[in-house]
Formats: sequence, structure tokens, C-alpha cells
Amino acid sequence: MIFSVVPWSSALTGDADATPYGFELGWSFPELAALFLVAAVLVGIVARFGEQRLSATIVQGAADFISPALVIVLARGVTVIMNNSRITDTVLHSIEGLVSGTSSGVFAVVVFVVNLPLAFLIPSTSGHATLAMPILAPLADFAGVSRAVVVTAWQAASGWTNLWAPTTAVTIGGVALAKVGYDKYLRFIWPLLAVLAVLICGFVALGAVWT
Repeated sequence: MIFSVVPWSSALTGDADATPYGFELGWSFPELAALFLVAAVLVGIVARFGEQRLSATIVQGAADFISPALVIVLARGVTVIMNNSRITDTVLHSIEGLVSGTSSGVFAVVVFVVNLPLAFLIPSTSGHATLAMPILAPLADFAGVSRAVVVTAWQAASGWTNLWAPTTAVTIGGVALAKVGYDKYLRFIWPLLAVLAVLICGFVALGAVWT
């Protein structure tokens, strides 16, 4: 899977427009989806699930992804409506004057802070990215900041929020499995969250200044 998706010519030469090597597969979502399905069947055969149990397990696994898939679809729908109705252009135009005079470091920290409530309201990382990136990426150009830094700030906000947000199934599920009260978990983890927030702001600000 890793070998098939890596753009080896760009990774080895540092040139994004480099001609792909002959051994590159250039796989994307359709090929990876097929790979996962085939792998699931092979694992079931090796585990000797049998036809009925294997089919039921694959169907159940697919059902578990319906919820995040719907979130992504809804987020994409919002993006399409915003683009077609020129709402995205209006937002970018109104914010352009604000961010163009902002220092790179401050802009990167602001991107991190702005994404915190979005990550809380949209626990799906893919849905969050689908909704936020069409606006954040062009704003980076207006502010003179590398888009890679914006992606890092967005991802840091998503990861930081997922460590404690009650809207995150992994966090709530982990707390439930450990049989620890959510309030007790928050009291335990808030010092780490504070340290991580300070470090994240420092690193994204440095990254914005140096890139």
C-alpha cells in the first residue's frame, strides 16, 4: 500500500513535476479500496471464518463506515454550495485584507486556533479537511505562508482536539473501555493538553517564518 501511493520520483528528486519512474503505480482511492477489500477476504480465509461469517463481518465493517462517509458527503456538499454560490470567494475577499498584513507566525497560530472549534464540531478528520481546506489554502497564499504549514496547523488542531473532545468516538470509547469517568480523564490530561498547545503554536509559528 505504501509503495503504491508514494510519488517516488518527486520524493527522491525533490521536484514535484518530475517524470514518474517506470515502477511507480500511482494508486489512489479506488485502487486502495479494492486492496482493502481483497485483504479483508484473504484475512478471513486465513482465519477460517467460513463464507457466512466472513460475509457478515465484511458487511458489518462496511456499515461502521457509513457514518463518517455521510459526514464527508455533507461537508463536501457544503463546499460545493459555497463555491457555486460564490460564498467562498466572498469570504476569501473579505479576509484577504486582514491576513495580507499579518506576520507569518501569527497567521499560522491563528489557523491552529480557528480550527479548534471546527475539529470539535466535525469529529471526522476527512470531513473537517473537506470543509476547511478550500478556504485555508488560498488564505495561506494571501498571507505569504507555505500551504504545508497551514496543513500542519490544521492537522495539529484536529489531533489536539481529538485527544479530549466528547464528540470523538475513539476518546469516548477508550474512556469507556478503561472504565474511567470522562471528568476524571479531563483532569488527568489537561496539563498535557496545555503543554501540547504551547508547543504546537511555537512550532507552526517557526515553520511559517522559516519556510
